[in-house]
Amino acid sequence: MGAIERRQLLDIRRIYVEPAAAELPRGREVLDRFPGAELVEIAGHHRIPELYGDEANVARWVRIKTEALVLGVKKSLTARPNGRSADFIAPSTANGCAMACAYCYVPRRKGYSNPITVFANIEQIIGYLRRHAGRQGGKPEPNQVDPDAWVYDLGENSDCSVDATISANVRDLVELFRDLPNAKASFATKYVNRDLLDWDPRGRTRVRFSLMPAADAKLLDIRTSSVGERLAAIDDFVAAGYEVHVNLSPVVVRDGWLDDWAELLGELDDAIGPATRRQLAAEVIFLTLNDRLHEVNLGWHPKAEDLLWRPDLQQAKRSETGGRNVRYRTGHKGRYVAALTALIGDRLPYCRIRYAF
Repeated sequence: MGAIERRQLLDIRRIYVEPAAAELPRGREVLDRFPGAELVEIAGHHRIPELYGDEANVARWVRIKTEALVLGVKKSLTARPNGRSADFIAPSTANGCAMACAYCYVPRRKGYSNPITVFANIEQIIGYLRRHAGRQGGKPEPNQVDPDAWVYDLGENSDCSVDATISANVRDLVELFRDLPNAKASFATKYVNRDLLDWDPRGRTRVRFSLMPAADAKLLDIRTSSVGERLAAIDDFVAAGYEVHVNLSPVVVRDGWLDDWAELLGELDDAIGPATRRQLAAEVIFLTLNDRLHEVNLGWHPKAEDLLWRPDLQQAKRSETGGRNVRYRTGHKGRYVAALTALIGDRLPYCRIRYAF
């Protein structure tokens, strides 16, 4: 899919509002941004029967993402240890997404619809993060996440670049981490939002541009910025003061997959200059799918499942939440990972692989 205009991505016509959120300054700002939207009062952002759990919503998947917004208050504030993409997962300032990547795990948690939920209690979240980072002190030793700073992932359940088109929450967080001496922010994105280039992050926010071969992205990365747009933005974000890594995921195994990844790595090498190469690192994540997401996808985008749901290549594993995940078979997956990491080492010798699985 090529470039997508903001007005195509979001055309908010109905906002589901927790009264407590509407009373907060950030909540009022969001409501003022969409003055023509119908307001629907809700008891809680997780309890909206007409959005979550209604199987009929599969047919309206993209329309709901485009037209609905939820405004709530984040009740539980915790920074969970991580160790892969970040040292900690920060409390969410948003949940859900206007984009519609076929492999996204959030829909399997939220049911048959996952429009954006914005949390209005940003000052409370910022205060929590400042105190949490302060308690950590200096990082005692380097790890694969970062050699010096504690890294907090901001967008586990959303895409921060899209969230930034709705509220100032993400900018507030970038400005928070800009001034924390021992911590960095981090988020992965599939949407190029050039407004972020004016935020002066001073190297304290890491943007991880998600990349996959164009043939896969056309089928799986629905309503996102094109891979070409993402590649073209990388040097600009480095010049604007961001640390930029690449998130090579999900890696989908199919006929010709390694050749297409070789082509993508060549395109990445051609797109970036010396400043980006000096700081570039990568995460490599092979596809994991869930049986509940598979059922959802069959209702709105069955062609994607021809690529994602491959029982001949995959094996099942019961997840911690009781679902049935499928991933590439043990033994075979190890060879796939080794082949791709060797290819990265050959084509991008300057790019450190932070982790691959």
